[in-house]
Amino acid sequence: MEEKVDLGLRRFIKQLGYAAGGTAFLAGMAPWLTSCTPEKIEELGREKARLALIGTGGRGQYHIHNLRAIPHAELVALCDIYPKNLSDAHALCPSARTCSDYREVLDAKDIDGVIIATPLGSHARITLDALASGKHVFCEKAMALHMEECKAVYDAYKAQDKALYYCMQRMYDPKYIKAMKMIHDGAIGELVGMRCHWFRNADWRREVPSPELERLINWRLYKENSGGLMTELGCHQLEVCNWALGLTPVEISGMGDIVYWKDGREVYDSVAVNYRYSSGVKIVYESLISNKFNGMEEQILGKDGTMDLARGVYYLEEDNLLSGMRRLYDQVKDGIFASIPTAGPSWRPEVKGQYVPHPVIEGPTSINSGESMVSSDNDGSLDILSAFCQSCITGEKAENVVEEAYSSTLLCLLGNQACEEGRTLAFPDEYKIPYMKF
Repeated sequence: MEEKVDLGLRRFIKQLGYAAGGTAFLAGMAPWLTSCTPEKIEELGREKARLALIGTGGRGQYHIHNLRAIPHAELVALCDIYPKNLSDAHALCPSARTCSDYREVLDAKDIDGVIIATPLGSHARITLDALASGKHVFCEKAMALHMEECKAVYDAYKAQDKALYYCMQRMYDPKYIKAMKMIHDGAIGELVGMRCHWFRNADWRREVPSPELERLINWRLYKENSGGLMTELGCHQLEVCNWALGLTPVEISGMGDIVYWKDGREVYDSVAVNYRYSSGVKIVYESLISNKFNGMEEQILGKDGTMDLARGVYYLEEDNLLSGMRRLYDQVKDGIFASIPTAGPSWRPEVKGQYVPHPVIEGPTSINSGESMVSSDNDGSLDILSAFCQSCITGEKAENVVEEAYSSTLLCLLGNQACEEGRTLAFPDEYKIPYMKF
């Protein structure tokens, strides 16, 4: 297992860094990667990060499986208020002690860091308490349910020396890292637009053994703990758009509705939100959970090509265009035109043709279909968790991870607000931070 971890993202980082000019590239394009380089892993020896998992549902149990593959991690405690989840997690890690009050974990002297995989509504409270107790923190996205909570967490993080990670796993996915380098190097030309969507066909409900547990188990459906599609899905996709352009949008507008799943839920099952950058570039974002035909896509559109991030391929605008005269001749021959246009010296098609996909990374690539509510194989989740475990030992902060999570979470919450209020919102000045560029 140790070899698998070391030969994964870290080998890719090493190779990419050498090809792009070493640590200068990493510091400029993806500075968070400088805290998980192969050299630093080698310096750790056999020392382990002692961890506690708070929240042992589906995502928490997924983290348990990943921790088993990380040689410098030791899971010593499990915490959950729902006994069944706690029991299931303990079966996966019988050596860990269990509790139902997270403050018991925070008071423990033999724990270096905590992993928070609880419902969104509790992220900010537990994170703030954990940082105040002197623990390093790894938290699931989104950062918080309310904008003022996001700012409170950000301020607390900046005021102390503990590491804080949010599971923005695309930042640690090799195909995204390489794709961003290509985008920043001009492979698809000047960026002119972004289109992201995430479609599923499921009600998001989990089985409830007793009615009083409805809001605890199906927390994603109720506003006291969930931001719905925007925070559960959109958070990842909005982050990569900002990463590609290097800016934060200045305006947000959108529409949200409960179209199909009219079962007492409070969050939208259909959203369409637009984000406009100061340059005029826009993100067109859409998500619904009553049709899965279109799956998940994250497309960065350039004048010279399109980067399909989720699939790890790119397309060039000129790849399949015949010469203007040859194309015109073929269409005239086929009777498409009644006469030959003579208004210009040349002609070329302006609509979609047959594009050739070019791989971002040579060799097998893991593609995220967006179907799972818990995880996707080889999507960067293991590597960002491994980096956190390293930070628990070295004390290093992963540069910009908190800032990226803050920015994307704010955009999700503003998207929901725009849907609810039916108006275009400007990014509020009181939530701008120095990291953001507009």
